[in-house]
Amino acid sequence: MGTSLQTPIKELIGRYPKVGNILDEYGIGCVPCSVGTCALGDILEIHNLSPENEEILMIRIAAVVSPGKPIERPARKRGSDARQGKIAYSPPMKLLVDEHVLIKKFIGLVPALVEATDIASESGRERIIACVDFIRSYADRFHHAKEEDILFARFDQGLDILKVMHEDHRRGRACVREVFEALERGDGEKVADGFHRYSEVLTEHIKKEDGILYPWMDRILSTREVGELYSRFREVDANFEESGKRYESFVIDLENTLGARSAEVAR
Repeated sequence: MGTSLQTPIKELIGRYPKVGNILDEYGIGCVPCSVGTCALGDILEIHNLSPENEEILMIRIAAVVSPGKPIERPARKRGSDARQGKIAYSPPMKLLVDEHVLIKKFIGLVPALVEATDIASESGRERIIACVDFIRSYADRFHHAKEEDILFARFDQGLDILKVMHEDHRRGRACVREVFEALERGDGEKVADGFHRYSEVLTEHIKKEDGILYPWMDRILSTREVGELYSRFREVDANFEESGKRYESFVIDLENTLGARSAEVAR
C-alpha cells in the first residue's frame, strides 16, 4: 500500500478501476481529471478529509489494491473535513470566489444564449463578440491572470494540482478560440458547441477551485502571505474597477434580454 500512495492516480485507477469509484463517493473526482499525475498521498492531503473519513477511505482502497496487507497512511497533520459546512475563505480567496459568482452567472446563460442568438444577423454576431470579450477580458485577463500571475506564483509550479488548474485555463481558452473562429466562418453549430464545452470546463474548474484548491492554499499560506496577496489583488481590482462594473452590467443586461426572450417564446 505504501507504493500505491506514491503512484500517479490515473495509473492506479487504470490498474484498479474500483479505486476511482471509491474516490468518487468521497467527492474526489480523479477519474475525469485531465492530468492525473497526482499521487494518492497528495490527493488525501489536498482534499483534507477528516481523520475518520480518511481512515475508511484508505481501508476500502487497501482492500482493492493490497488485500490482507497492513494499511499505510500518509503522515501529516489533519484538519477537520473542509467540506463539512460552509467554507471560511481568507480575504484574498474570497475575492476570487466572488468573481466566480459573475462567471457562473454567465455560464448559466449559455443554453439560452445559443438558443436565442442567430449569428447570421448583425445583432446576433455582436452579441457573440460581446460574450467572447467578457470571457477573455473578465474571466481570463482579469480573474485567471490574478490566479496565475499572483496566487499560483507563490507555490511550486510542479505541483500536480496547479498543472490541472493551468490545463483547465488552457482548455477554456481553446473553447473560446473555437467560438470566435466558428463565428468568422458563420458556423452556428460550432459556436454553440464551443460555448457549451467552455461551460463544462469552467463549471468543473470553479468547483475544484472553490471546494479544493482555495481551502488547501488557505491552510498553507501564512498570515503575512495572506495579507500580501490581498494587497496585490486589491491593486489589480482598483485598476480594473470601471471595466469590472461594465462587465457586471453586461451580464445583468444579457440575463434580462435572454429572460425576456425566453418568456416571449414561452407565450
